[in-house]
Parts: sequence; C-alpha cells; structure tokens
Amino acid sequence: MMLVAGYSGVGKTAVVNEVHKPIVRQRGYFIKGKYDQFQRNIPFSAFVQALRDLMGQLLSKNDVKLQQWKEQILAAVGENGQVIIEVIPELKKIIGSQPAVTELSGTAAQNRFNLLFQKFIQVFTTKDHLLVIFLDDLQWADSASLSLIKLLMSDANSQYLLLIGAYRDNEVNPAHPLMLTLDEIQKNQGIVNTITLAPLRQDDLNQLVADTLYCSLQKALPLTQAVYQKTQGNPFFATQFLKALYQDRLIYFNSEEGFWQCDLAQVRLAAVSEDVVKFVSKRLQKLNSVTQDCLKLAACIGNQFDLETLAIVRQTSELETATDLWVALKEGLILPTTEIYKFYTDTTTEINPVQGSHISASYKFLHDRVQQAAYSLIPEEKKKETHFKIGQLLLTNTPEDEREERIFEIVNQLNYGVELIAAQQERDELAQLNLIACRKARSSTAYQAGREYADIGLFLLGEKAWLRQYEMSLEFHELAAELASLCGDFEGTEQYIETVIAQAQSLLEKVNVYGLRIQSNTVQNKLTQAITIGKQFLQQLGITFPETPTQNDVQQAVADIKKLMGNRKIEDLADLPIMTDGEKIAILQIANNILPAAYLSGSLLYPLLASLSVKLSIQYGNTEVSASAYVSHGNTTCNMQQDVETGVKFGQLAVQVVFQLDAKAIKAEVLFVVGTLILHSKSHIKETLPLLQEGYTSGLEVGNQEFAGYCAHGFCLNSFWCGQLLSTLEQETHAYFK
Repeated sequence: MMLVAGYSGVGKTAVVNEVHKPIVRQRGYFIKGKYDQFQRNIPFSAFVQALRDLMGQLLSKNDVKLQQWKEQILAAVGENGQVIIEVIPELKKIIGSQPAVTELSGTAAQNRFNLLFQKFIQVFTTKDHLLVIFLDDLQWADSASLSLIKLLMSDANSQYLLLIGAYRDNEVNPAHPLMLTLDEIQKNQGIVNTITLAPLRQDDLNQLVADTLYCSLQKALPLTQAVYQKTQGNPFFATQFLKALYQDRLIYFNSEEGFWQCDLAQVRLAAVSEDVVKFVSKRLQKLNSVTQDCLKLAACIGNQFDLETLAIVRQTSELETATDLWVALKEGLILPTTEIYKFYTDTTTEINPVQGSHISASYKFLHDRVQQAAYSLIPEEKKKETHFKIGQLLLTNTPEDEREERIFEIVNQLNYGVELIAAQQERDELAQLNLIACRKARSSTAYQAGREYADIGLFLLGEKAWLRQYEMSLEFHELAAELASLCGDFEGTEQYIETVIAQAQSLLEKVNVYGLRIQSNTVQNKLTQAITIGKQFLQQLGITFPETPTQNDVQQAVADIKKLMGNRKIEDLADLPIMTDGEKIAILQIANNILPAAYLSGSLLYPLLASLSVKLSIQYGNTEVSASAYVSHGNTTCNMQQDVETGVKFGQLAVQVVFQLDAKAIKAEVLFVVGTLILHSKSHIKETLPLLQEGYTSGLEVGNQEFAGYCAHGFCLNSFWCGQLLSTLEQETHAYFK
C-alpha cells in the first residue's frame, strides 16, 4: 500500500494520477474513488465509485471478452454473486441476475462478504493485468471501508494489487480511525509506504510563475513574493490566485510589447492572509446567479455528480442544467468525468444529446475546496432545508423498484432535515426509509452505518413508537441490538434487548433477542450466564430441565426418543414434514443457541438439549435446526452411550436433512461433527474425507470460518491417519494453511 499525505491543495491527487499512464501501458487497470466530506456515512463509497468505473471498462469490451470476464467472475463468486451486486449494482449488467443468498447473521455475514470480495478482486489481479485502486481523501473514509482496506492488505494472494491512498495529514491524529487502521495493517506485516508532500518553496513557486508568464526568474520574483505571501506555497491556492489576478486584469498580456505585465501594487494590496475557501467562494460569486445555484446544489449531492440527478433536484431538464453549468465548466471549476458532456455546449441550439440514451453526463469539482466553497454559499440556516428538499425530489423521481439501490443517497439527504419534519406521519415514512437503509447496511456488513440509521429511525418514531408503529419498532430494536453486538458494544446490545423484552407483546416475539443475548454471553465466555438465560426462557415456554442433570436423565431422554420412534427407521425421519408450529420452532431455536455453551462447559445439559430437539422434530416436523439436533444426538449416542449403530445413523440422518433442506448456514457444523466424531466409528476413515472437504468449502461460502477451519484440520488429520503419502499430504495441508 502506498500513501500520499499532505495538506489540502498540495497536489496529492495530481501526483497519484501520474501513475495512471504507465499502468494502462502495461495493460493494467487503474480505478479510483473519492470519499466525500458531506457524505461520510455512505458505506464503501469510494470503493463503489472505483469498482463502478471498472465495471464500465469491462462493459466497453467486445462480446467475446465480456463473456470471458463473466465466466471468471461467476467462477470466483459461485452462487453468492448477489452479495457483491448489493454493493456494486453495475455487476449485474455483466453476470446477470443472481439467485437470492442465504441470509446470515453475525460474523458469518461479515466473513462471507470478506471472502467473496477477496475472490472478486483476485479476478482482476493477475500477472497479465494488475489492478491499482486509488482511494482519495481517506481521512473521510467510513469504518466499513477501513475494514475492507485492512482485509485487502492482509490477503497474501493479492500480489498484483496496488492500493494507493491519499489523505490530509493535518486533519488526522494518532487516534483517528484511519491511523489506527494503518497501524494495525503494519502490525500484521502489511507493507505501507508513505510519501509526504510539502508546499512549494518560494524558489519553486517562482519557477512556476516564470514559466506561466514566460519571463525570467528575476522578473517573476516580485509577483512570486506577493503570491507566496498569499498562498504560503500551496499549489492549488497559488494557481487559483493567479487565475483570479488574470480575471481581475491585475495580470494582463501587453500585446504591443509582447509580454505579460502586472499591477504589482494592487497585487500586493490583495495579497493578505485569507482562507482558501473564502477566496474561492468570492470567485464563485462572480459567476451568474443561475450557475451559482447549480454549483450549490451539486455541492450538496457530492464531489462527483451526474447531470440527471442535478436536473432532478433543480427541477429542470438535463439540457437546461447542462447549459447553466457550462460557464463553470469553462472556468475549470468543475471537470467532466466522461466524454458525454460534449453533447452539450453553451448554446441550447447546439446541444444535441444522444436520443433515447440513458447515460447521463457526469462531473466532479476541480477540488474539495471548490465544493466546500460552493456549499458555503448556501446560508447556514438554509442547509438542512436544501438537503431535505433534494432528498424529497430524489425520492419522488426514483422508481420504486430502484429506490433500494439508491437508498443511502436518498436517506442521507432526507436525514439532514429530521428536525424540520413536524407531522408524525412524515416522520414515520422517513423512519421506514431508514429501516430499509439499515437492512441494506447490515447485509453489506457496514455495521456502524447500520447503527446510525437505526438510531435515526428510532428518533423519528418518537416516544409512543411501540403504540403507533409496533412492527417497525420491534424490527429496529432487533437490528440495533444485533448491530451493536457486531460492533462490540455489548452494553448497547443489552439495552436494546431489555427494551424488546419489556415492550414485545408475545413471548415468541422475544425469541430473536433472547437468542442474541445467549450468543452474546457465549462469545464473551460467560457460559453459565448463557445457559441460565436460555433455560429461563425455555421455562416460559413450558420446558424445564433438572438443576443438575445426571446420566439417568440422559438415559431417560434416549428412551423417550426410542418410544417416539416406534417402528420407524431412523433414516425415515428425513421424510418428516416441515415444522410449522411457531412455539416449537422457537424452542428448537433457543435450545440450539444454548448448545455451544453447554458443550463447552461440559454440562450434561448438552445431550438433554439435543434430545429435546430430536423429540420435537419427530412430533412436529423438521427444520434446519433439526439437523443440528440429530447430529448432536448422534454424537452423544455414539460416544457417551457407546451405541455406535444408532449414533452413526443419526449422523447420516443429519447430513441427509442438511442436503434436503439446503441448510447452508449449518452445513459445515454438521459435516464436521459427522466427519470427525461419528462416521469413523463404523466406516473406514477415508470415508470422512469428502464430507470434511465439502464442510470446508461450505463454511467458507457462508462465512463460517470457525467450522471451515475445523473441517480443514479434521481433513488433514484424517488424511494422515488413513495412510496418505506424506509428500501429497504436505501439499494438501499447506494449501489449507494458506
């Protein structure tokens, strides 16, 4: 990773952009994205910009080449392409619509996203075409982006990936999230190099002035000194100041004498200390009022903006908006990012956009300071109102089936105006939009952003939310509790859980938060508390266990199962109907949540919980959780009761149920237990290898890295025990290690 640090306007972006030319010459891809000072909580914003650019480059290829890219991408992401499409919608144009993915919670969703994103990036990082990603203004990066940077820098297989970042070192301190992320990367042996750019010295600035005015260094020096006094050698400020002097006729070309002249006394008079944003804003105020209004709204949209969006928020046509922008384009205050702007000129008679085209011209501000200056032209008391109106117009003009794709963009604008909404119905409608944004942030593993949307949504619903908007309040609290847990805020998690327990109208509506509370305590190694919480909840559902379970209790539970089975064979249980009783499903869910804590603590509650779930499955039908119950019961029957025949059959039943119900979320766990604790009791150990291999692959696909690792370990160990050649075994073991 290469970092370029320095003050705003010192030339960081210009330096990095010079890398573009040699990269393209070597058939590489150079893509870039920029974080926005006014849109800091949009997850992965710069990554999304950069990868959208890459998708655009791929779509420009011929059909044969595009098909090759499609095949490579699909081979990398498998059946989980929708996970990446959620973040980069343009990918759908290349690989087509993808099937819905298994919904995961907790670290499993994060792990799945991480693995898929790594595989996706690896498609473009090969010896034949390396990939350079430039992320500008990292000081404004969101937490999800910083985590993604850390992930990419930890991937040993990304040797043809170069990550370049630029940031303002005067706007960060050692405790800034960016600096903490960089420290962690270096601690993990990541390579991070930094170039720090300083302002131009007066001698360097003098060279610039002399070159610009085509004169000797000596003649340029007096003007240089005045410019240096004004700008302190900041390249951006210096060039803008020189342009301003030219526009004010303080620098002019004497055509009769054939050289440049300046009114040095007036220049010196103007050269007083002044903030660069104020300076640029004064320059903007010299533009016509229509162009100023365009730039003000564009600044609210972001550092980059497209003509279609700007036309929507101005409530004019794209043609008229392009005309009004033309002056700013000619002045160099904004720059085109595509060639489409050429279809528009400064006279409406010459404007000739592509008829029927859905591709909109796009632009970017010359510099953050120009965007900031344009934004400063909006009176402070009008800013919230302006953002809110932009959000309303975007919402109204976005088709309903496209709203989720643009939900962050819409909601972030509307949320500026939260305090402006008095009518509760309107507040509820905005809360619903924040709920959609919260769900999307969670599925994109942008957990901190998700928490912010949940907080705003709950604030909008107000004090009587549970009476007016019960279902929305319940979902917000469940999401907020889960997101707080994923961010490591266990105290916050407990607060949300307590609220749900106090407000939920039925016991079944408390199942999710009780399950989360059990998992939270298990993760914190509070096993006794986790078991107690689970037992207390099950007691409310009419399920009790002995205070101190004994072997007799276990024997009785096994006998109860045999009685329920009657004359049926164990394998026949795979054909049971799907369980539909909500209360029984809740019991299975909570029992399954308690299982890890019971197993880790060595409690005899473990076989009793497994037996309970098996009995309920026999009586009321199968669910995905039934497979966990069958395999856990098979484990205890085989290894505690020494009934190998029955234990193996229950293990095989668990595998069959997993495949029949396509239970991807628990597949790795089930195959691990069968492959390492059950099957070898009756079959040759080599029979376990395919199961463990599949468990490893499945675990990676759904982000269950824990059991993917267990399956890999079991595979290597069992390969050794079944007498594989050591040379072959070494290669396979090393592959799993990597």
